[in-house]
Amino acid sequence: MTLTKKLFLGLGLGLSAVAYSQIQPVLTGAPFLRISPDARAGGLGDQGVATTTDAFSQFWNAAKYPFSKTTSAIGINYTPYMGKLTNDVFLLYGAYHQFLGEEERSTISASIYYFNMGAVDLTDYVGNEVVQLGTAKPNEFSIDVAYGLKLTDTYSMAVTGRFIRSDLSGGFNSDNTLKPANSFAVDVSGYFMSPKHASINEYEGRARGGFAIQNLGPRLDYTGNDESRSYLPTMARLGAGYDLFIDDLNRVGLNFEASKILVPGPDNAGNVPNVGVLDGIGKSFSNQKSLMYSGAVEYEYDNAFAIRGGYFHESEEQGARQYATVGVGLKYQSFGLDMSYLINTSKVNSALDNTLRFGLTWNIGEESSNAQDY
Repeated sequence: MTLTKKLFLGLGLGLSAVAYSQIQPVLTGAPFLRISPDARAGGLGDQGVATTTDAFSQFWNAAKYPFSKTTSAIGINYTPYMGKLTNDVFLLYGAYHQFLGEEERSTISASIYYFNMGAVDLTDYVGNEVVQLGTAKPNEFSIDVAYGLKLTDTYSMAVTGRFIRSDLSGGFNSDNTLKPANSFAVDVSGYFMSPKHASINEYEGRARGGFAIQNLGPRLDYTGNDESRSYLPTMARLGAGYDLFIDDLNRVGLNFEASKILVPGPDNAGNVPNVGVLDGIGKSFSNQKSLMYSGAVEYEYDNAFAIRGGYFHESEEQGARQYATVGVGLKYQSFGLDMSYLINTSKVNSALDNTLRFGLTWNIGEESSNAQDY
């Protein structure tokens, strides 16, 4: 894969392969932060702001952790990327959370997200000969820490701090025009979960809801030129869900999420406004087609086996990501395995089309009080 293609992957393609003659997506720096990192969410139409708590809640909504059924857990996920074009591009995600105090009302959590763009052999022509210039290994990563707190028995909030580094030169930059870009960001999120209550046909039910404002922070500077700085992928997510308990062993969950990127899109001439972060958020609301939706259903048996299905929809003018997802989850004692598969339904190619994602979880703590209360 050429350097040009790799850099395009890092700056703009991080979401899908698009035809720019018809599509003008909102492009940002560090676009990997918009890619769902875990297999469970991957089976639920790439959503997680209001789903039930799991080890990977850090990416979607850290305010879910105070409702965790285990006092501590670790999750690791692997996602191959652009599998139809290359075999050395992938994403790795790891997350950890831990309750604080005996009352189990607050949590500390952390995660690391790494995007490896593979190795790029750089060449040049000197006369009629091809000269090897070296190898570049572009990559991006983020590290974050979050604190979550139950404000009431049914509602919690969390604040997340994140460091972001995007190195598109991959350690090889002979002309000094491209350099690693660093930034930091903040997330603010909230989560609601009701106690179980009487529902349809004498079954018990439980309502869920959540929101998150993500990646609020300064723009990424790749060149030292103020006019070429890239916005972070600031996102707003709002979701709702409902669980129906058929009996003590069987649960069916319905989930819906709407999200919007809070970054100004290009004008008719293809130019992106060069304004501050807050001004950019304000200008993003003029782009009414930047809303994304997903719906999903999850069946779970005895907290040991799960089947999932979902659908994600994005406007054709903004990226045209439209796909169905399926997934399964297996748990044995303190270990869990999640897998998901994406089926593209759009005319535009998807970077994750026909991709199988894997996630492993390990509940290293004990059952929390939430295991009985919720």
